Amino acid sequence: MPIVLDAHQYGKAENRVVRIRRDSPRHEIRDVTVSTSLRGDFADAYLRGDQSRVLPTDSQKNTCYAYAKEQGLGTVEEYALALARHFVDDVAPVTGARVEVEEHAWRRVEVDGEPHDHTWERAGHDVRTAAVTVEGEGGQQRAWVVGGLKDLVVLKSTGSEFSGFLVDEYTTLAETHDRVMATSLLARWRFTGTDVAWDEVHAGIRRVLLEQFATVHSLALQQTLWHMGEAVLQRFPDVVEVRLSAPNKHHFPVDLTPFGLQNPGEVFRAEDRPYGLIEASVAREEVPPAPSAWRAGAGRA
Repeated sequence: MPIVLDAHQYGKAENRVVRIRRDSPRHEIRDVTVSTSLRGDFADAYLRGDQSRVLPTDSQKNTCYAYAKEQGLGTVEEYALALARHFVDDVAPVTGARVEVEEHAWRRVEVDGEPHDHTWERAGHDVRTAAVTVEGEGGQQRAWVVGGLKDLVVLKSTGSEFSGFLVDEYTTLAETHDRVMATSLLARWRFTGTDVAWDEVHAGIRRVLLEQFATVHSLALQQTLWHMGEAVLQRFPDVVEVRLSAPNKHHFPVDLTPFGLQNPGEVFRAEDRPYGLIEASVAREEVPPAPSAWRAGAGRA
């Protein structure tokens, strides 16, 4: 039986790029981690060690830095699109490129109650993400943009329950009609095009996810994810599909009776593992074609 080289790609992962704009007294900062991956006919590099069609990963790294200067680093989606289109349009052997960007947020330090022009502190814990895939040539070229966030840690102290579940001989979990619900949300949303107000839409989707988590009386984390995805699609016509992955960060009430104390849902033991992992994809009924990387990954972009 013959053995053949199947799918292959290569790139430069986790390039840290910090872009500071100094063209006014108030400086601006964007801080990102960029990963690039190129697809094409690179079989000779694998089978014969022939590098003549291979753009070095070091060159890909340098391109990330050069484009941060030449093209600017505005939104992560625009930056990723510019890089991916460059690799496909300008590097002959490349037929497809995938660029993933994670943004690390900063906020200005305040001095005497006023934001300082050029000093920041790390802001927040959730990370904004973007993944762009560009394939094809000329008029046949297609681009897919996936926005998202990860590590959005949220907790609600009531308004959540879990009961009426299937019971077998190994079930010990007690039903509850009032519990703490917490998770670290990973969310990805796929756009229908590339003409999008990226910053505005990202902020809006993040706000919707938080609103739904807070206001939906949850009979299960699964139900909350459905309402999150549904609300995003209802409010943002440029989004065609939302994928959500949510580990259940369990909080168990501590038995304080050995110490002569009552615990009416006030003191909890937080456990990080093992944990329930709840995932869902919520999409419009007619979903436009997606790149293979999106189709293959459950909650991942």
